[in-house]
Amino acid sequence: MSPKPIRKVLIANRGEIAVRITQTLQEMGITAVAVYSEADRHALHVQCADEAYPLPGKTPTESYLRGDLLLAIAQAHGVDAVHPGYGFLSENAAFAQQCEAAGLTFIGPKASVIQSMGDKIIAKDTMEKAGVPVVPGWHGAADTDIATLKAEAAKIGYPILVKAAAGGGGKGMRLVAEESELQAALEGAAREAQKAFGDARVFLEKYISRPRHIEFQIFGDTHGNTVHLFERECSIQRRHQKIVEEAPSLALDESLRQRMGEAAVRAAQAIGYTNAGTVEFILDDLTRSFYFLEVNTRLQVEHPVTELTTHHDLVRVQLQVASGEPLPFTQADLTQDGHAFECRIYAEDPAQNFLPATGTLYQYRPPTGPGIRVDSGVAPGGEVSVHYDPMLAKLIVWGKTRQDALEKMQWALKHYVVLGVKNNIAFLHALFEHPKFQAGQIHTHFLQEHPLSVETEVSPEVLMLAGWAATQGREAQGGSGNNGSGHPLISKGPWQTAGSWRAF
Repeated sequence: MSPKPIRKVLIANRGEIAVRITQTLQEMGITAVAVYSEADRHALHVQCADEAYPLPGKTPTESYLRGDLLLAIAQAHGVDAVHPGYGFLSENAAFAQQCEAAGLTFIGPKASVIQSMGDKIIAKDTMEKAGVPVVPGWHGAADTDIATLKAEAAKIGYPILVKAAAGGGGKGMRLVAEESELQAALEGAAREAQKAFGDARVFLEKYISRPRHIEFQIFGDTHGNTVHLFERECSIQRRHQKIVEEAPSLALDESLRQRMGEAAVRAAQAIGYTNAGTVEFILDDLTRSFYFLEVNTRLQVEHPVTELTTHHDLVRVQLQVASGEPLPFTQADLTQDGHAFECRIYAEDPAQNFLPATGTLYQYRPPTGPGIRVDSGVAPGGEVSVHYDPMLAKLIVWGKTRQDALEKMQWALKHYVVLGVKNNIAFLHALFEHPKFQAGQIHTHFLQEHPLSVETEVSPEVLMLAGWAATQGREAQGGSGNNGSGHPLISKGPWQTAGSWRAF
């Protein structure tokens, strides 16, 4: 493939990932084109872009999921390529194909690869043939009778998981401890899978207790080169969703790291992977065995921890590969340096089962300092809408050692000011103070086994700003202290506000 210069890119996304992509595009002298829904008219990603064009409606279905409108904007404004970010249409094979048909470069893998890896059964079959270890299981015909399914489950050995073939994120998944639970689990998982993905197919998989979730960043180009950029530990999860990631993983010694990295590259080569992707594994911490889980055919939310430990801008490399250039490094060139953590900062209420929160950001002041990076999708005065994912930002830190990085993250969380919407910052601070987390004794059920208190010490800076925000709220209402919004930062005094902010 001869190089195809990319001069103008439409970012088919919003929030922090759109802001992050915009920065690299502008550094490279490439015009960044944003799109925005009615709810995002004044959003940060719109302000940062070189050009911005509206989409109708407020919901994702009306706006960011309208591939036809995105393509129409791209063609009308001389766009060369489309970067999908993550979420929305990033793993939509039809959209990738439509971009190609419209003469636009899709910054990601081929549509056929996205389609094949989106089907968990096809993905597992492909990896088995490539010699990549997969979790023992069964994935036969959808109309298999219950007697056969019970027999297959018995061969695997309980406990097992019933999982949706076409999805992820915990949807269409059921844990089955014994045979008497199997039929109900199959029926429930199939109903949920049909509703979430339009595909009721499910399969059976051996359940591994207390596993670690380890993923490897992969990159392929159109010249036949494939590499991995080492691992990320993603075991701290809630409802099968990652909330904290780190690199490198304490669970891997050099021998295991090499074997898993080679398996990740083998997996990528088996499907002709190009651009950025991630091969995810489940690691049995007791036996040291690892198993293929899935391939994410896009840039990951947690890509910054890889950037900080390898010193490579992954979005820049995505652009280079999409332009037809070879990878700017070989496997031998790549090394890991230091340790990095990432926390996802959410607008949510830990005291109310992590219910998403909305409102106005009266104060938003991320921490700054050496080794601290914040990828924000919001700014002071911004509105947190009910229509989209509640992630406000990603807080990433780097240290020479894991202990250095732990201490830096604790400081950064303590000095991260978010006033106006409930959030998970105190929850994350409590996690980083937990002795087992600090010792690296983690697994995917860590938060279930170790419920966390969200009470934590608040810095004087935060207390001062909380009092200021409350005073502003009272003054705005002529001293009444309540404008009917019911928000604690408006309706309470500063001494109460601080306590409310702490307790979430």
